[in-house]
Parts: sequence; C-alpha cells; structure tokens
Amino acid sequence: MGKPSGELLPVQVAILTVSDSRDASNDTSGDYLREAVTEAGHSVIDHAIVADNRYRIRATVSSWIASKDVQVVIVNGGTGFNSNNSTPEALLPLFDREIAGFGELFRMISYEEIGSATLQSRAVAGMANETLIFAVPGSTNACRSAWERIISDQLDARTRPCNFISHLKKP
Repeated sequence: MGKPSGELLPVQVAILTVSDSRDASNDTSGDYLREAVTEAGHSVIDHAIVADNRYRIRATVSSWIASKDVQVVIVNGGTGFNSNNSTPEALLPLFDREIAGFGELFRMISYEEIGSATLQSRAVAGMANETLIFAVPGSTNACRSAWERIISDQLDARTRPCNFISHLKKP
C-alpha cells in the first residue's frame, strides 16, 4: 500500500471514550487519539467520555451520525469480553454496513503484541449515514496500534489502492 504525493483531504472526527473510571484528568487513550488525529492533519470537532452503558454510547454516537459535520467517529473502550463491556452491542444496530475486515485486521495486528488474548477483543467498525465508525479497545497501546496501522491510512485519500474518504459525507 503506497501513498502517492498529493494533498491530504482533512476529515472531521469525533472521539468517544467509553469508561466507568476515566475522566478528563486520566483519559490517556482519548488524549492520544485527539493528538494523533490532529497531528495527521484532521480536525477533532467533538469528544466525550461516557460510562459503559449501551444506551449512553448509542445516544452519543447517534447524535454524531446525525450531525452534518462529523465524518468519522473513533470510540475507545468497552470492547472487551467482560460482561460489563457493551460498545459493540451499542454500535452494531446503528451500522448501515459493518466493516468486518477491521476487526479481523485489528486482531491480527494485536496478536503480534498480546498473543491469543486478542480473542477477547471485540473491535468493530461500520458505516452509518456516511459516517465511518471505529471502535477499539481502551488501552493506549491498542489505540496506537489501531491508529498507526489501520485507521490513519484509511483516512488518507492518498492511500492506494483504496481508502474510505470517498464514502464519507461532505460537511
């Protein structure tokens, strides 16, 4: 996969941290994602932290999907196998189309880092109302792996042979 020269087409991103214990003072994963998105040339136009409750998650992400301005949502946290984790259950009903390959690729990459424990990762992605949604585990290392090895390229119109830019709503 190569990146020919050309201009970056910046996108507008919302970032959601799902956690029962994080707040603005210790949201290292959300901080990392906001910084990485900005450094890549995109705009973080909203961010939030919500408790791991499928209805709170769904309400926040639904408002971003309905917004004319949000093109991409990145959710971190709530994807583990613990019975309290509900991010996939919150998001899957919202998707117009699931991007099954995202979870598969994330687990493949994660296997290199954490071995078979990656079986318990329920990372998911999909499209809803021309809004691209990624959900990744809440650890900063998992967010870094997802961003650096998958998401950043897929949000770059210069990535060939394909990326998601042409599928996003125009703000």
